[in-house]
Amino acid sequence: MVDYTEPLPAAKIRRLRVAQGLVLLFHITGFVGLAFSKNPEFYLRFTPLTLLLTAALLFAFEREQGVNFWGFCFSVSLLGFAAEVIGVLTGRFFGHYSYGQTLGYQVSGVPLAIGLNWLVLTYVCGHLARYLPLSELPRTILAALLMVGFDLCIEPVASQYHFWHWTADVIPLQNFRDWFIFSCVLQMLFSRAHFTRVNPLVPLVYLTQLLFFFLLGTLS
Repeated sequence: MVDYTEPLPAAKIRRLRVAQGLVLLFHITGFVGLAFSKNPEFYLRFTPLTLLLTAALLFAFEREQGVNFWGFCFSVSLLGFAAEVIGVLTGRFFGHYSYGQTLGYQVSGVPLAIGLNWLVLTYVCGHLARYLPLSELPRTILAALLMVGFDLCIEPVASQYHFWHWTADVIPLQNFRDWFIFSCVLQMLFSRAHFTRVNPLVPLVYLTQLLFFFLLGTLS
């Protein structure tokens, strides 16, 4: 367990407050636009940009941005993207589904932004699980469950906003099973990665995104 109570320098606290404000601004604007605007498509076009900017702000607070950190980022992004390609092309992973145009440019039917999404989710959930004094196995399981919990919140609105579509509009249990298994694999990579894994922006990013999709789901 990492000591998260270590005080931050005043300058870093100011930067953190700015970053937190921007993350909240991105998601509040998006929520209001999608939930109450007469033209939600206008706001949907900014989805990949919002993900990219959120990731940039998040990783700016990673203390150790060396080869090990960026190697971890590349590996998780590549694995996440590859898993989605297998899922889209064969249906053997996650189930039978296809992506809409909301998440941006696609390769082999999968948006490039999906690799980044897997990375951000792995990173934040891995950090959150480290707040508890757990050994590696239960910490891996907890982080994977946090990832599946995020998917549970986004699935009810995914089709409505053209993130992705399931065959016959039925979300298979296979999706959640495979999400959990794959999330455990990614969390094992996170646990074994050699960087500090301390980031004060993590809790806000996870909670903001979780509430964003949960509240959209309650209004849809």
